[in-house]
Amino acid sequence: MDSLSIVSSETEKSRISLEIAEKLANTDWKRALHYIEVGEDAALKTGSEKVLADYYTQTGYIYYDKDALDVALDYLLKAYDYYRDREFAEKYGLENRLAIVYARIENHDLALQYFQRIYSYQFKQKDTIFLAKTLNNIGNLYLETEIDSSLLYYHRSLSFVKELEDDNLFLYLYTNLGRAYAIKGQHEIAKTYFIKAVALRDENVDVRTIAWTYNEFSELYLNKDMSDSSIYFAQRANRILDSVAPYSFGSQRSVELLYKAYVANNDYKSAATYFDTFNNIRDSINIEEKKVNVEKLMIAQEYRSKEKIRVLEESERRFKYLIIGLSLLTLLLVLIILLLRYRTKLKNSQLEKELIQARRKELVASLELKNKELIGKAMNEIHRTEIIDDILIDLKSVKRKAVRKETQQAIDFIAKRLERDTSNNMWQEFEVRFEQVHESFYRNLFEKHPDLTPRDKRLCALLKLNLASKEIAQITGQSFKSVENARTRLRKKLDITNIKTDLSSYLAGLG
Repeated sequence: MDSLSIVSSETEKSRISLEIAEKLANTDWKRALHYIEVGEDAALKTGSEKVLADYYTQTGYIYYDKDALDVALDYLLKAYDYYRDREFAEKYGLENRLAIVYARIENHDLALQYFQRIYSYQFKQKDTIFLAKTLNNIGNLYLETEIDSSLLYYHRSLSFVKELEDDNLFLYLYTNLGRAYAIKGQHEIAKTYFIKAVALRDENVDVRTIAWTYNEFSELYLNKDMSDSSIYFAQRANRILDSVAPYSFGSQRSVELLYKAYVANNDYKSAATYFDTFNNIRDSINIEEKKVNVEKLMIAQEYRSKEKIRVLEESERRFKYLIIGLSLLTLLLVLIILLLRYRTKLKNSQLEKELIQARRKELVASLELKNKELIGKAMNEIHRTEIIDDILIDLKSVKRKAVRKETQQAIDFIAKRLERDTSNNMWQEFEVRFEQVHESFYRNLFEKHPDLTPRDKRLCALLKLNLASKEIAQITGQSFKSVENARTRLRKKLDITNIKTDLSSYLAGLG
C-alpha cells in the first residue's frame, strides 16, 4: 500500500493495486473491490491494450479464487480478446484457466477446445509436465461420457509422467485410471492402479489427494461386496481428513462409505454412529455452502451492478457528445438548407421552363411524326389509286377487243367495283387514322360549322396537315384549279372574310 502511494507509473499502479486486492480478497472483500477499481482506472489511463488485458486477467483470477465463476469468465474472455491473435506465453496460461472454468461450469465442449489448443502449444514447446497435466484434464472431461477416450488420455499422460517421476502426478493418474477402469467394470485392473496409487509415500504428496485416493479405493471394494477392505481404506481417508479438513466433502464421503460398509457387514451399531457423523458433517457443509453461495451471489451482484453503472455512465457520456454533435450538425444543416432552398427555387424555375419547352417540342415532334404518317398513308393510297387506274385502262382495252357481250358486261362490273371500293376505302381508313391523331379537331370543327359536307370535312383535314393545293390535287385526283375553287368556297362557309387570315392556320387552331 505504501508503494502504491509513491509510484508514478500507471502500469505499476494497476499491477500493485491488484496485488493488494488479491491479498485482501479473503479477509476484506469491500476493500479488495476498491483496489480492483483503482487498478482498472490506472490501466485505462495507460491507453495500453496489453496493460488492460493484464488487468482483466488478474481480476479474473481473483474472482476465480472467490469461486465467482461467471464473473471470472467475463474478465478472462475480455483479456483473451487481446491475446487471441497474438503469440504471447500469457495467452496459453489464460487458455488453460478458461478451459478449467468451462469444465467447472460443465461446458465440456468449450473446455475441450481450449485444452486442445494448450496441448498443441505445449507439444511444440516440449513442456512435458504441462502436457501430462493437460492430457489428465482432457481425460477427466471424457470420464463420464466416453470412458475409452478418457482412458486413452490418461495413458498418454502417464507416458509423460514416467519421464518426470512426479509422485503427485502419478497419484492423480493412478487414481483416475483406477476410477476409469472401475466405471468400465474391469475391477481387477482398477485395483492394480489403486494399489500403485496408495503405495506412493512421498512426503511431498498432498495428504488430501491421498485421502481422495483412499476414498476411491474404498468405493471399489464396496461395489465388489468386500466390506472389510472398504472399511479399511475409508478409515484411513477419514483419519487424514479429520486432522486437516473435518468438515469437507472428502470427509463426508469417507464417513458415508464407512456407514454403507458397516451396513453391508451387518454391524448396525457402527453404521448408526457413522450415519450420525455423516448427518452432522452434511449439515455443517450445507451451512458453509449456503454462506459461500450467498457470498458468491453478492460478489456477482456487485459486479453486475458495477457493470450496469459503468454502462449507464458511458451511455450518458456518449449521449452528451451526441447531443452536442447533433446540435452543431443541425445548425450546419439549417444554413445549408437555407442556401440550397434559394438555389433550388432558381433551378426549379429554370427546370420548369425547360420541361415545358421540352414537352412542347416533344408534342410538336410527335404530331409532325403522326402527320407524316398520315401523309405517307395518303401518298400510298395515291400510288394504289394510280395502279388501279392503270388496271382500269387495261380493262377498257380488253373490253374493246372482247367479242361477246357477256364479257364486256363483266369487265364493266369489275371496273365499277374497283372505282367505288378504291374511293370509299381510301377515305374511310384516312379519316379513322386522322381522328386518332387529332382527336378534338372534327368535334371543334362541327361545333363551329355544323353545315360542312363530307367533301368539306376531307379538305379541312388535308389543310390541317398543312398540304399545298398541288398535293391535295394529287391525293384527291382533282385538278389544281378545282382544289383552289374548293378552298375559296370553304373560306366562305367558315366565314373567313379577312384575306390576311390563312385558311390552314385557322384550321390548325381548332385542335
